[in-house]
Amino acid sequence: MSNYPKIAILLSTYNGAQFLEEQLDSLLQQTYSDLVIVARDDGSLDNSQRILENYALRHQEKIHQVTNSDVNLGASGSFSFLIEYVLEEKETLGLTSAYMMFCDQDDVWFPDKVNKQVSAMLVAEQKIFSQPILIHSDLHVVSASNQLIAKSFIQYQGLEIERSRFTNMVISNLVTGCTALINEELARKAIPIPTKAIMHDWWLALVASSLGEVIFLNTPLVSYRQHGCNTIGAKEFTKLPVNSASFLRRFFSKEVNQHLFQVAMQAKEFRKRFGKKLNAKDNICLLASSFMSINIAPLQRLFYRIARMFN
Repeated sequence: MSNYPKIAILLSTYNGAQFLEEQLDSLLQQTYSDLVIVARDDGSLDNSQRILENYALRHQEKIHQVTNSDVNLGASGSFSFLIEYVLEEKETLGLTSAYMMFCDQDDVWFPDKVNKQVSAMLVAEQKIFSQPILIHSDLHVVSASNQLIAKSFIQYQGLEIERSRFTNMVISNLVTGCTALINEELARKAIPIPTKAIMHDWWLALVASSLGEVIFLNTPLVSYRQHGCNTIGAKEFTKLPVNSASFLRRFFSKEVNQHLFQVAMQAKEFRKRFGKKLNAKDNICLLASSFMSINIAPLQRLFYRIARMFN
């Protein structure tokens, strides 16, 4: 593994003391040893920061604690801060290239997670040199006590993982942040991550799918813990009955979908930043998606259906 790069694992914590030690232990027990955990607490009111401090003191060669925890940035904002921090502090952290992984406070990583994803990244970079690349994987879904709920998060959520083109990613994110590994090319193109981005992982997936490549490893590498306080969490997929009455009822509902509104705002921001680098089809998809910000529910759903035509 002498030619393998040092990896930065970005960890943001917020009131996660209950499960944090188990997660930190799983990071320190990785079979891939050349890594540094760059940890930042986002203004926790519990013992999260104290746990980080204790672990950093005991594992000084592995844990680098960022000390600006008096400001609460939110999950996406905190990870965005950490991306820029790692890029600025590459030499201090001992990184030759800024490969980054993202870590939630309440999961458990499989021991070979880093090794498998880094190997996949190096193979991908040989094929598409100097391009933004994102590697992600499947997950186990587990309970608060780490009991197995589902062997595949992808199947549990009913995700069509093969629909990973940019036009799909515009309206539906398939990347779970805690499974992601990105290279420096992606990090530099993605920053700054705007406040209108729904989540950092979705923004990174958009950049990678439009300007580089998103690669899925069809194997679970994380135990994704569900405990009632997850920022997003896993929801079992249930197929809705398809009939004309239910379709018309949904289509003519007067309730504006707030999620579609957020997708529209993110699409507007992405087109503003990267539109000149995209082809006509991608730009039209972004434009159609941006019209979902309209405050008229039937028209919002109409533009959603138009955007889906590009999938």
